[in-house]
Amino acid sequence: MLSTSPTSSNLHAFEGLTPDVVMDALASVGLYGDGRQLALSSYENRVYQLHLEDGPAVVAKFYRPERWSEAQILEEHAFSAELMAAEIPVVGPLVLNGTTLNHFGGFAFSVSPSRGGRPPELDDPDVLEWIGRFLARIHTVGAAKPFVSRPALDLQSFGIDSREWLLSHDKVPLDVQSAWAKVSQDAIDLIAGYACLTGAGGKKDPYSEPIKQIRLHGDCHPGNILWTPLDSPASAGPGPHFVDLDDARSGPAVQDLWMLLSGDRQQRSRQLGALVDGYEQFREFDRRELALIEPLRTLRLIHYSAWLARRWDDPSFPINFPWFGSSDYWQGQVQMLEEQMEAMQEEPLVV
Repeated sequence: MLSTSPTSSNLHAFEGLTPDVVMDALASVGLYGDGRQLALSSYENRVYQLHLEDGPAVVAKFYRPERWSEAQILEEHAFSAELMAAEIPVVGPLVLNGTTLNHFGGFAFSVSPSRGGRPPELDDPDVLEWIGRFLARIHTVGAAKPFVSRPALDLQSFGIDSREWLLSHDKVPLDVQSAWAKVSQDAIDLIAGYACLTGAGGKKDPYSEPIKQIRLHGDCHPGNILWTPLDSPASAGPGPHFVDLDDARSGPAVQDLWMLLSGDRQQRSRQLGALVDGYEQFREFDRRELALIEPLRTLRLIHYSAWLARRWDDPSFPINFPWFGSSDYWQGQVQMLEEQMEAMQEEPLVV
């Protein structure tokens, strides 16, 4: 695993990542900043936009120590390189000092080009269709071979392990613990019927051909898509640009589609229809995967709570998530999981 920053034991590792360390890290790979640094929105890692003395701005990502192994990070970088070689607009790391992953001051870091853009207009079917086309191209590359080091998105890691960690570490307040433990277990029991999320046969997956597991972006929410308008002077070209493959995993293709859906059932059906229309211009979409949308959403709910709790020693988390951990938060989680139980038993969206 990656080494941690040499800070004193009562400090979180990232507290040793001072502006001077960031600039010195950049200089260690032959890039020299002019002093301007902008911290970008990122909680898992630390990410900065840095202006260079003699070139365009870059983005430096400093990886959370001990989250991924070096092999797992390099596998993500290799996937990005495959996508860019296929002329897919993914913003991947630069090769510096002969590698995409460098080290300085106990931190592993990468440097990427800086790309501008705005959130995509997900109410516009043309925008969704455009995104769908590129997701299909990403998945075509992703299906060409499997990940070796990076994990899969499955019930065990996202659901069972997250639930057990939260309960064993007493992260759920006692006044809500019983209710949350029951509904989360009920949800996990229901998801266990989906074979492609468990690695075994299940009542919800009675097909002779298993649903394919491919390499995915993994966290394809609107914040990880930068949209450049048609009339933009940006050199990157118009349309979507996909960033932050930090959560790249193996899983069903629909994982990269469902987080782009919002609103009521009718709205989500329209959005999904536009995405799939674009997707199927390049790659067939397996309609069986539509039944996985609500199970995947449920797993993300459980995993998200565990992620927040596991990161609570990072000073940025109490500041940015002050509502987490209260009884009100967990009562809200109980209600959302109850709603997800109902949603998982409804008919899937149709396109």
